Parts: sequence; structure tokens; C-alpha cells
Amino acid sequence: MTLTEMRGIVRRDLHDEDAANYRWSDDELDRHISHAVKEFSQAIPYEQKATKATTSGSREIDISTITDRIMVEAVEYPVDKFPKRYQRFTLWADILTLLGDEVPDGSNAYIYHGKLHTLGESSTIPIKYEDLIAAGACGYAAVEWAAYAINRVNVGGTITPREFLNWGNERFNFFKQELKRLGRRNRVRISQLYKPYYPPVSKSTDYGP
Repeated sequence: MTLTEMRGIVRRDLHDEDAANYRWSDDELDRHISHAVKEFSQAIPYEQKATKATTSGSREIDISTITDRIMVEAVEYPVDKFPKRYQRFTLWADILTLLGDEVPDGSNAYIYHGKLHTLGESSTIPIKYEDLIAAGACGYAAVEWAAYAINRVNVGGTITPREFLNWGNERFNFFKQELKRLGRRNRVRISQLYKPYYPPVSKSTDYGP
């Protein structure tokens, strides 16, 4: 789906299809769609794998060229082994530091990461989630228009802004609830790629100061 097609769906859901008297301009709807895509990406990022060269004798890897990055899931080093060898790491700004016993020798590492989805001439958003993006964009648009319309002359009657606000909040709440349900933080993983750097904190034992 393209941005133009998504905008058409949002207009249809908002009942704003009179081209001679649009309530929202294309730029306004594009902004609301972009906002929904960013929110969606935080919960369900676009999964990618980048190949980055290491520096011999250094545990640090500069990943500043991985743009629109949301999170780093795993680091594979050395690469192309079986079973795969994932390294413990920390990330500060754009510097990823390997914490395992393996000291890089200048060969490549694989960085498994999530990044922002795109919606333009082409889309990285799975088809099954396109209606969810539309719902989020409609929610943002309706709430924004309701806030703008308050205390302004409205041929639809004084209740119209409130109706838009209620409907927009319903769409927005549905969008947020689905993101929470589908988000990566709630997904159950059947295996662990690597041991965490920080040990888990016990919820039942007090180890003292």
C-alpha cells in the first residue's frame, strides 16, 4: 500500500471524501498517518540485519550508519557459524560494545535490529496491520479537528466537535490497545539468543546492601 492509498482509506473512514470541501488537507492527513506509523514502529519495528565491520582489538562497533533505528535485538559474532554465536553487548548512543570473551579481529558482525517502517511509494508495513494504521491516523485526525473546532462556528451543530472527539478517542484507544497487545515487549520468545549482561533481580530474595 502507498501513502496515497492509505490517505484514501483514512478519508473514507473520516467521511471526508468531498474533494471540493475537504475538512483535512492532504498534508494534515499525511502528518497524522506518519504519527501512527511511528507509534506502530515502536511496538512492531521493521526487522533488519546489518553487516558491520569490526576493528581488530576493539570491542566497540560504530552503528551510526544504521538510520531510523529503534532497537538492537542481537549481535552475531563471529558470523556464519552453526549454531549461531550471539554476543552479550551494551549500547550507548551509536556505539555498541561487545561484552563476551570474543575480541573482534576486524571481521564482520551481524547486527539484528528494528527500525522505523516506511509508507510512501512503497510500504514495509504488513498488509494485516494496514487497517490498524488507518485507525490510529483517524484517531489523531478526529481528536485534532475536535480540539480546533471547539468554540468556533460550526454548521454541523454544537455537538459535532464532541462527537468527533468521542469517536476519535475510541479509534485512538483501540489503536493503543492493539499496539500494546501486539508489541514486541509482550511477545513470548521460545528461546534466548544470549545471556543478559545484567543478572535478573529476584522478586522474593533480599540479598542485603
